Amino acid sequence: MNTIAAIATPKGVGAISIVRISGDDALEIAKKLTKKDLKPRYATLSKLYDYNNELIDIGLVIYFKAPHSFTGEDVVEFQCHGGYAISKLILDTLFKYGVKPAEPGEFTKRAFLNGKIDASKAEAIAKLIETRSKEGAKLLSKQLEGELQKFVENVRDKLIEIMAYAEVFIDYAEEDLPETMDKDIKDRLNSIKELLEKTLEASKRREGMLSGYKVAIVGKPNVGKSSLLNALLNTNRAIVSDIAGTTRDTIEEDIQIGQHLIRIVDTAGIREAKDEIEKIGVKRSKEAIEKSDIILAVFDATSFTKEDEEILNLIKNQDKDVIVVINKIDKGLKIDLNKFKDFPIVTISAKDDISPLTRKIEEILDTYNTEDNYILISARQVNAVENALQEIKNAEEFLNTGELELFSYNIQNAIREISSITKPFEYDEMLDKMFGSFCVGK
Repeated sequence: MNTIAAIATPKGVGAISIVRISGDDALEIAKKLTKKDLKPRYATLSKLYDYNNELIDIGLVIYFKAPHSFTGEDVVEFQCHGGYAISKLILDTLFKYGVKPAEPGEFTKRAFLNGKIDASKAEAIAKLIETRSKEGAKLLSKQLEGELQKFVENVRDKLIEIMAYAEVFIDYAEEDLPETMDKDIKDRLNSIKELLEKTLEASKRREGMLSGYKVAIVGKPNVGKSSLLNALLNTNRAIVSDIAGTTRDTIEEDIQIGQHLIRIVDTAGIREAKDEIEKIGVKRSKEAIEKSDIILAVFDATSFTKEDEEILNLIKNQDKDVIVVINKIDKGLKIDLNKFKDFPIVTISAKDDISPLTRKIEEILDTYNTEDNYILISARQVNAVENALQEIKNAEEFLNTGELELFSYNIQNAIREISSITKPFEYDEMLDKMFGSFCVGK
C-alpha cells in the first residue's frame, strides 16, 4: 500500500499537534525529516527539516514498527508545537517525499484490513470520537475491548450448531434419529430470536446514549414550557411572555443531568393554530414528540382545558417514557391529578425549583443503562441483526414443513448476516460506506 499521512489533531491552537504517517516507507521518510535513526517505541526529541533542509520545528518523534502499531504497518508520529501552520509544513514536506494524503478513515481502514481490529471495533472508534456523553464513551470503550464481538461470536456459534443438527437430519434422514432433535432445534432458534430481539430493542432505546437522549417539552401555550427550559439551562435561552404562541418553533439545547447528556427540545404550544407559521410550529412540535426518548408533558396547576385534554390523549398513545409536569404549583393546585394516574407526576414551580424534575429524569435515564455492555451503534449493524432475525424466521417455516435444505440455506444466510458485524463478506462496498464517514487523520 501507499504510504499515507494526515494531521491527527483538530485544527486550532494548542500545546501540540500530531502528524501521523503510515506505510512501508514511513521510517525512511521520517529519517529524512529528522536526520536521525529512530528506535521503535521511543520518543526521540529531534529537529524537523523541510524538503529544502530548512528547520521547521523541534518536536518528539515516535516510531512504531510493524506489525506493532495501530495500522499494522510502520507508523511514525511527529508531535510538533500546536498550531496549524507548523503541522501543515510537516505534512507538505511528507507529500514532497511522495507520501499520499490519507482519505477519511484510512488509518482505521488499514488497521481493519491488516487484522488489527474487526469491523465492530472500527465503528466503535468512529463513534468514540463523536460521542459527547461520559456514559457513551464508557460503553464504546468496552466495545473496543470486544464486547460486541463476543455477542456476535456467541450467536454465530449457536447458529453453526443448529446447522450441524440440520445436516444430520439431511444426511441421515432414513436412520432412527432422536425424536427430541426437532424440538431441540426449535428451542435453540427461539433462544437466538429472543436474544436478537432484545439486542435490537436495547440498542434503539440506548441510541441516545451516544449523541444525547432527546427530551421534548410539550404542552399548550402559556403553561411555562419556555420557563422550564430556561430553568433547566440556567439561562434565559427562550423568550418568556404571557402572550400565547410566543414560542413558534422548536428550540434545542444540550445539558448534562447526572452522567447523561440530554438534548432538550422546547416546542411550540400545541393548540388549534391561528396562522400558517403557528401551524408549522405545532407540526414540528408533534414531530419532536415522535423523535424524543422522554416527553415532559407540562400542565398548569391552576386549570385544565380542552387543549390539555387533547395533549393528554396525545401522550397516551406514545410508546416512550412520559413525565407529567404540573407547573405553577406556587399558585395552588386546582386540578385533579387522577387524570394523570397512568404517568409519573412531578409538581414544580419552574421559576423557583425544578430539582424534583431533574431527579426524575435522571432516575428514568439510569434505567436505560442496565443492559449488556454492548449496543448496535450503526445502521449497518442494526440492519445485519434485523436481516439475521428475518432469515431465522424464514428458516422456522421450512423446518415446520420439513424442507431441511431450504432451512439450512436460511440458517447459512443468518450466519452470514450476523458475522458481517465483525467480519463482513461484501468488502469493497461495505468498506467505502463504513470508513467514508471518518475524519481525515483517523
